[in-house]
Amino acid sequence: MTLFPDTDLTCNDFLNGRVRLWQPRSGYRAGLDPVLLAAAVPATRGHTVLELGCGAGAAILCLLARVQGVQGVGVELQAPYADLARRNAVENGESLEVIEADLNALPADLKQRQFDHVIANPPYYRAGAHSPAADKGRSVALGEETPLADWFDVAAKRLAPRGYLHMIQKADRLPDMLAGCAGRLGSVEVLPLAARTGRAAELVILRARKGGKAAFRLHAPLISHAGDRHEKDGESYTTQVSSVLRDGATICGIFDR
Repeated sequence: MTLFPDTDLTCNDFLNGRVRLWQPRSGYRAGLDPVLLAAAVPATRGHTVLELGCGAGAAILCLLARVQGVQGVGVELQAPYADLARRNAVENGESLEVIEADLNALPADLKQRQFDHVIANPPYYRAGAHSPAADKGRSVALGEETPLADWFDVAAKRLAPRGYLHMIQKADRLPDMLAGCAGRLGSVEVLPLAARTGRAAELVILRARKGGKAAFRLHAPLISHAGDRHEKDGESYTTQVSSVLRDGATICGIFDR
């Protein structure tokens, strides 16, 4: 196991400094996506959350910072990132159990546990659909090695009855996501994420419930940037997205409309 030396890391603020995250300079780096994923989860005190593929811990640590009293577990394939997630949890004062394991070879004791919520930000690109990154960690994080259907299978098995899965993915993977829910999860809802008004959605957040029976719902897009084009340097987030990034606001209400 080769861990990241501090000289190869940066420490970045999330949620206006409520979460400080060590992450590699040139490997996979968290941005807006995991913060939005965490903001979509309707967790409350006493709930348990499992993140599949937690990386350095951005999504689950943002969730733990937003909702006090949540018990978190992260599963991460790559040892250096699992080590970073543990470090980030300690430095943020969060109790996060990080398990280094392959998604399809989880430890026996974890297979005996169920969670109120499972969250996941799987690799966005199908195997062979993108140019491999020079950095191995980034390449593994972006390029699919485990079929997307396996993520849904594992998530469904680890969810408690009536528990929720939240997953963020590229919009063109939505057919695969819906297929992954079939026979496993119900009450499927999809929130498209678009960069600007009038733009096609590039990403989606899918919510599904174990044992859910409600009809499929497609929500109006969440727009991340104000205006119809980039006009000046600096941030241009919409008020809603800015409140998520800066103030730890949720987007759970979008799913409840």
